[in-house]
Amino acid sequence: MVSERERESWAVDQIAKSEFFHQKLHEWRLLETAYDLEAIEGERLEWNLERLNISSKAWNRIIHRGIKPVRVFSHPDVLKENPTRVSYYRMLAMVSQKSMSKVGLTVGGYEEGRKKLSDRVALEISRHLNRVISILIEQDETVDPKEFDLWRGMAAGAQAQGSWQNIKGDRTEMVIKELIGRRASEKGLIVEKMILRNSGTLRLKDGRVVVMGSEPDIGVYKNEVIQVAVEIKGGIDPAGILERFGAALKSLRRAKRENPSAITVLIMRAVALTPRAEREIGKSKAIIERFFTVEDVMSNEKVREQLFSILKM
Repeated sequence: MVSERERESWAVDQIAKSEFFHQKLHEWRLLETAYDLEAIEGERLEWNLERLNISSKAWNRIIHRGIKPVRVFSHPDVLKENPTRVSYYRMLAMVSQKSMSKVGLTVGGYEEGRKKLSDRVALEISRHLNRVISILIEQDETVDPKEFDLWRGMAAGAQAQGSWQNIKGDRTEMVIKELIGRRASEKGLIVEKMILRNSGTLRLKDGRVVVMGSEPDIGVYKNEVIQVAVEIKGGIDPAGILERFGAALKSLRRAKRENPSAITVLIMRAVALTPRAEREIGKSKAIIERFFTVEDVMSNEKVREQLFSILKM
């Protein structure tokens, strides 16, 4: 029999994972890239099937269904114009970045927009992906354009799952950090962004700097003086909650010493809170000005807006 505590713990984990996948959807710009390619006048390109490694059978099936070739087949000119488009065709072929590296085509730098494509590499990537895509199309008796979205979705899901499994430490901490980073981006507040997994720096237009690291997990600074300190403790083991609380309190107390007017925030899992932990939190209001539960931040829009308001986002 599953206890209420265990059920709630699993629910929070599910929400965190779903939030993470949703964030990756936007981070990888899957929708934007698809619309971008839809707008390309692919008929103006030279489609040499043999050179591009596109099978005649697959090509004819696409053409006869009235589907724009650029939506299905990779063209080196399209990739060179915007290397991030590599991810669209790679996911359409349902192959991973790791498997691309195994065939000598490391694509991460292109998909992230950090590297430019040469004529040779753009052609090699197109030929390899077109070979796979042609085989997939040939295996279907009829071509349904909606299936291409499913192919990409399956590949994106597998990639997101790999990223999720590679996360070290507290996953809920990472998800909350990414929620805040995405909020700042959506509001157009960022002038410079340097994010590596669950750590990094956001420089905002108003001169503030958001540091996502440790002690505190999230720190908002103005002129190098801390303005807001946020500690996130997502552990679910009640036996260790006082230790986690003590570590968070130490970090927030340090922020208060640096700037007595700094706003301090603690976020913890409700499912892990014991009566003693709740009493300790209540006695520490001089250090902890605002308290939220992970569950509310993840699933309650009003609570999330309160957190964003404290961060002035």
